[in-house]
Formats: sequence, structure tokens, C-alpha cells
Amino acid sequence: MTQPTESLLAKVRALLAKAEDPACTEAEAEAFTAKATALMAKYGIEQAMLASSGARPDAPADRIVTMTNPWAREKQSLVSGIVEALRGRAVLRSGPQGHRVHLFGYESDLERAEMLYTSLLLQMTHQLAHVDVPYWESARAYRRSWLIGFRQEVVRRIREAEERAVAAATGAEQQTDGPGTALVLADRKAVIEQRMFAEYGKLKARRTTFRGSGLQAGRAAGRAANIGQTGIAGGRRALGGGR
Repeated sequence: MTQPTESLLAKVRALLAKAEDPACTEAEAEAFTAKATALMAKYGIEQAMLASSGARPDAPADRIVTMTNPWAREKQSLVSGIVEALRGRAVLRSGPQGHRVHLFGYESDLERAEMLYTSLLLQMTHQLAHVDVPYWESARAYRRSWLIGFRQEVVRRIREAEERAVAAATGAEQQTDGPGTALVLADRKAVIEQRMFAEYGKLKARRTTFRGSGLQAGRAAGRAANIGQTGIAGGRRALGGGR
């Protein structure tokens, strides 16, 4: 490894502190946040490689989270998208106990997912409160489509940051005795798939439908969202609960 994982997280916190400075321009804040997101993805890979070498524990885990209204289904979708972008899996469960999500992943990846979800939920909620709904449209339908657009965009950005980090790590590898990054990550993904299959068997994909026209506005907000802001910088825990 080129640097300790603790050093990466220290740099992430420093970059986010700069992005949060009121004197920072919007362009500067976006640049700081983009760099912080890239470092967070690199941190995830380093955790995986350290666990593979036996230098640091990182076991498969799962947890069940219950979402509360308002917008419980949309919160389900957001957290599941984040977890899957970080190479985990999520199963949506709705019933008398409410809207729940069963998350599967390695401990370090679920920790990163919680950081991101904490931040993005706060940002999403704040921005949604200031959304201008066209007078001719149902406010609920418009806001729901906005939330879907926001979720699609932030998950895309997280997934792309992860892919870039994997490509960079793979490209920088030299011949070693141990398995490479791609193989380690593939093995971890297979373990999580098997763990989820043992619990639920084969699942059918769900299709998201909506009627409102706020999708593009939500995507624009998602493109500007500060990925990782509150959770990494010491924010509140947003994921909890259990079986």
C-alpha cells in the first residue's frame, strides 16, 4: 500500500472541512468533495486488500434497517443503491413491520455505506424542502420523482468513483505472490452473493415507476450533492436496527 488507511481518512476529513468552509466558492467545494469521494473509494479497496492479507479483520456482515416516513420507500431505495454501489447487496422488505432493508456486505463497506447514507439523507431532505413544484402537478408525485432522480444520480457517482479506484489500483499493481485487487474484490462479492442467497434464494429485480416530472431536477441536485460529507466528518448515525 502506498499509505496507511488512517492517512486516507485524515485527508478525506481535511478536504471535507475545506469544502464546508463558508468562504469556499461552489466550484472549490465541488472540487474538494470530488477528491474526498475518490479517496474514500481508495480507502475501501485498501481495507479489502489488508483483510485479504490478514493484516486487518474485515468480515462479512448483515443488518436489517427499518425506514421511517416520510418517504420510507425512497429511503429504502437510496440506502440499497449506495450499498450495492459499494459491492454489497440489499433486499427490500415491506410488511406489517414497516419498510425494511436487509443489507449484506463486508463490515468496512457497510461502514462506508452508512457514512454516505447519513450525509446524503440529510442533503436530500434539506433540498427536497426547497423544491419548487409546478402549480399544475401533484406535489407528492413531483417530489417522489425528484427523489428518484436524486437517488439515481448520487448512486451513479458513487459507482463511478469505485470503478475508477479499482482501475487505478489494478493498473498500479506489480507481480506479487498474493491475489490482485480484481480477484480479491470478486471473491468478496461472491461471498456476499452466497450469503444473501442462503437467506433469500433467487430474487426478482424490482422496477421503479413514477408519475411526477421532477426526475431531471432531482438528478441535477444529485450531481451537486456532497458525497460523504456529514458521516465521515463525524455526523449522526443513520443506520441502525437489527433483526
